Amino acid sequence: MNQPDRYVNFVLPEGERKVTYKADTKLKDAGTFSFRSEDHTIGNLLRMQLHSDKSTVFAGYRIPHPLEAVMVVKVQTNGTKSPEDAMVHALQDLGSEFGHMLNEFDRELEMSRMQNPGH
Repeated sequence: MNQPDRYVNFVLPEGERKVTYKADTKLKDAGTFSFRSEDHTIGNLLRMQLHSDKSTVFAGYRIPHPLEAVMVVKVQTNGTKSPEDAMVHALQDLGSEFGHMLNEFDRELEMSRMQNPGH
């Protein structure tokens, strides 16, 4: 069968980097990030988070091939910050949002347990 082993989608081979960056030679303040072992889930979140940054002119992602666990994100900024800085800020902001959601979930779960002690 042509389908790769499922663990390939979340385990990086030894010595392989999770993220690589290549500056665009044709567009100013633009570059391409390649994420190993990631898919549409983080791709769409990153794209939307990058769009919320006023310095981002363009942000888009694609999965070049469905059998390869690689997601490619292209970013262009207006020059007030580099594409690398925009990506770092987007990842940090998403991490903060996830932390907040986890705290809210834990708080609601604890309240539910206190209201329904036997369940």
